[in-house]
Amino acid sequence: MTFPPNYTERVYAGVLGKIIAVYLGRPIEGWSYEMITERFGEINYYVHEALDVPLIVTDDDLSGTFTFVRAMPDYGNSLDLSPAQIGQTWLNYIVEGKTILWWGGIGDVTEHTAYLRLKNGIQPPQSGSIELNGAIMAEQIGSQIFIDSWGMIAPGDPELAADLARRAACVSHDGEAIYGAQVVAALVAQAFVEKDINTLIGAAVSLIPADSITCRMIQHVRDWHARQPDWRETLAQIDNEYSREHFPGNCHIVPNHARIILALLYGDDDFQKTMMVVNTSGFDTDCNSGNVGSIMGIKNGLAGLDAGPDWRGPVADRLYLPTADGGSSISDAVSETYKLVNIGRGMQGLEPLRPKNGARYHFSLDGSVQGFESEAEPESKNAAIIENAPGQGKDGGRSLAIRFRRLATGRIARVATITFIPSKQIADYFDERGYRLLASPTLYPGQLVRASLVADAANADAVTLRLYARHYNEDDALEIIGSEFIQVAPGEETRLSWRVPETGNQPIACIGVEIRAENGASGSIYLDWLTWDGAPNMQLNRPAISQAGQEKRKRPKFWKKAWIYALDSSERFDSWDYWPQAYRLIQNEGRGLLIQGTRDWTNYQFAATARPRVCELGGIAVRVQGLQRYYALLLDQEKARIVRVLDGETILAQTDTGWSVEKDYELKLTVEGNRLTAYVNGEHLLTTQDTDRALTGGGIALIAQAGLIFFDDVSVKPARAMS
Repeated sequence: MTFPPNYTERVYAGVLGKIIAVYLGRPIEGWSYEMITERFGEINYYVHEALDVPLIVTDDDLSGTFTFVRAMPDYGNSLDLSPAQIGQTWLNYIVEGKTILWWGGIGDVTEHTAYLRLKNGIQPPQSGSIELNGAIMAEQIGSQIFIDSWGMIAPGDPELAADLARRAACVSHDGEAIYGAQVVAALVAQAFVEKDINTLIGAAVSLIPADSITCRMIQHVRDWHARQPDWRETLAQIDNEYSREHFPGNCHIVPNHARIILALLYGDDDFQKTMMVVNTSGFDTDCNSGNVGSIMGIKNGLAGLDAGPDWRGPVADRLYLPTADGGSSISDAVSETYKLVNIGRGMQGLEPLRPKNGARYHFSLDGSVQGFESEAEPESKNAAIIENAPGQGKDGGRSLAIRFRRLATGRIARVATITFIPSKQIADYFDERGYRLLASPTLYPGQLVRASLVADAANADAVTLRLYARHYNEDDALEIIGSEFIQVAPGEETRLSWRVPETGNQPIACIGVEIRAENGASGSIYLDWLTWDGAPNMQLNRPAISQAGQEKRKRPKFWKKAWIYALDSSERFDSWDYWPQAYRLIQNEGRGLLIQGTRDWTNYQFAATARPRVCELGGIAVRVQGLQRYYALLLDQEKARIVRVLDGETILAQTDTGWSVEKDYELKLTVEGNRLTAYVNGEHLLTTQDTDRALTGGGIALIAQAGLIFFDDVSVKPARAMS
């Protein structure tokens, strides 16, 4: 496999194409052609406002696409990656009943059925097989909606893409659903090197059995296209020959796959027209549109996305990916692009790309803004606009141009990107909708934020600026904290550094740059990069209640939302407010985790006071990367042990010291390099090292297994802060 010279940019175009198309199709998902044409005529642009829904949404098409491919780096980017390992990836990242999948029940929803098979120890491909689940269940659409990323890591190699797609799809699907997934992945891979749509389709369909329904259907659509210039007439033939009545279930792959081929053939190689055809055609519009968007994005690149209306501006690269690895839930198209590119490079034994020394926000790709937007607060509204600017970074690279306009004395220009759930309204919407926005913040107190900025040489005067953040408070409203202000002269480059202060266990919602000027000044500041690092330093106790909250008997809730609640499905957040301890974990069967943090955390100490009531086992975990990847200090009534959970549980060290119910135990687990050290009630208990498949970074978790455990006095500190 040879990488195209513009591989990274083309992957970015594919990721953007997928995101744009899903956001475009999501509001009309499940509508028929007749319903869509009666309401809108044709779908030529985003329709979310007409239907009073947000544009940026949580969606299974996006969450699955950019999550399940993590099996590759989690298992060393090996070309020998197995279906069983991909199945294990499902179990690691999916929070049952809450993330990625449509949770409709066994026998009704294919992915939910497959998840339950996996949970009960049935390995792929049996977990998704026709033999076990029946043809109707096994041949629904889910196999292809998650599959684009497997083609993106195999550029120009449709055979490899189809093989990877088979391994990924068989976790949950079988039969025609496997073939549809293979065609989509092959189309994505071949789009890096082939421009002609018919040639592209021919190459992809040659990789599936010639006697399959999918192959026959694609040939029919191609034949109808050759004879019929009106896509609506061909759609009518599709709905006659391959109607939903012929392919039962909630959402069968064949009628929807036909719409993908229809749009590619009739789209005249134009992104907007192709989007119009696939979305106006109806049925599973976000799924079909998403697959077509990634293919067209890769094939025609960023220029193809920019040729029509402004698809990219409203999206601003923003992306939600809720999983058990909550620190990765708030993401953007650039971040996901480099993850995919580095998987592809890793599969070939190449070093990863790390633009601007691995800065979190670097704006290196044409047009990228990585979620940054001008704030809409009254004091800063319309005071700044942003755009990606070539040649303005410190070394002549791309940067984020912040153009402030006629700032009167006292007026403020602010631009920021989110680091957590951006508002109560967004949280409530997703809670009600079903695809919930489970997320941990990406930025924490104690971490060091750094940024490089350059003032435009054409600025008339010096500009005053600082880094700032907004965090939730005791009324679940947002308030500002920030670094010291500095002045930057025209043409001057400056480096800002800011240690984030304590926020009272309230999550940080955004990070950005604040600009002040005098006397109606206008000008530009270029944000070259912004990043942060280091372990957090914070207490995670129950926040105080404001006076207004006490009067209304209303307690803050956003501090709880920073945790990924991977315990029994009936959440007990409200009950936490009425017990002496801040955290009350109940798990009826098996093991449950309450998770927070990011994979950037490496060396730190995690402490909590635990009071077991009725439990089989419990404790605390570090370097948590999901439900099946972490280190933990676990105690029962007979033993204490340090374990590694990674494809099963390995005891790294243990002792016969256990705990008793209804007693408090101060637990502390430090991790530094490969070394783990456990303390109970201030006394050293165990020390061990893990040199075999060591986990190098991750968040924290409180653990309850088959019982009830209270936790309090929770804290995270850098490892060297330990006394």
